[in-house]
Amino acid sequence: MKMSEIKELSTAELKERIETEKNALVRMKLNHAVSPLDNPMKLKFARKDIARLLTELRTRELAEQK
Repeated sequence: MKMSEIKELSTAELKERIETEKNALVRMKLNHAVSPLDNPMKLKFARKDIARLLTELRTRELAEQK
């Protein structure tokens, strides 16, 4: 997910997307523990997407405080 796509989301959609991505990451980790994923880099990409979402959420929170 690109930052331009993330910035278009509303704050509520952003929070919902964070929860969805976190749940997907947990499921991927469990599946990877049982049988290896065909592309283990998906775990890395998922973590980075979550970090991007959290960064945008924090940026909006800081902007509201000012």
